[in-house]
Amino acid sequence: MRVFASDCTFDYSWEEVSTANWRKYCPWNDKTTHVVAVDTLSRSVDASTGILRTERLITCHQTAPKWIVTLFGGSATSHVYETSYVDPRSKKVTMCSTNLTWSNLISVRESVVYQPSKSAPESRTEFKQDAKITALCGGWQKVKTGIEEASVERFGQNAKKGREGFEAVLEMSRRVFGDQKEEQRVKQLA
Repeated sequence: MRVFASDCTFDYSWEEVSTANWRKYCPWNDKTTHVVAVDTLSRSVDASTGILRTERLITCHQTAPKWIVTLFGGSATSHVYETSYVDPRSKKVTMCSTNLTWSNLISVRESVVYQPSKSAPESRTEFKQDAKITALCGGWQKVKTGIEEASVERFGQNAKKGREGFEAVLEMSRRVFGDQKEEQRVKQLA
């Protein structure tokens, strides 16, 4: 098993980040073009806790390293199952995802958490991400190690692009919603 871990702080409030999270894979984000579809499977709010639970299927298009495709076959299209929890009381977004494609060959379990920054809770949001990547092909230690290392490297590349793209989404969201708020304010004054 290999572990990928990453964290950063966004200079946006938790409210901005938790709202923009739903637009993470939109046309404003030119860094995650490998994500071709996001389908919401279910969404519900727990009446007692106020927690929003959402299940999504994320479809990606990216090629695996040629040596993996040569050994195991496969397609450039892959699917990821994601469950997210938005807790407005504790101001915490938790997202857990797992690969559906090639799940007999590799297990990728990712966890992402967004919470207000301890140093500036009204204006900054902490992001923590980790992924546990385990090759499941029994007995072939060299192949398992190679698959895990290639997967961690690809995961890291995609995570970097994802953060950069999400920054663009956050910036655009702030601009668009700021313009809308200003329009509403002007209308109320008129």
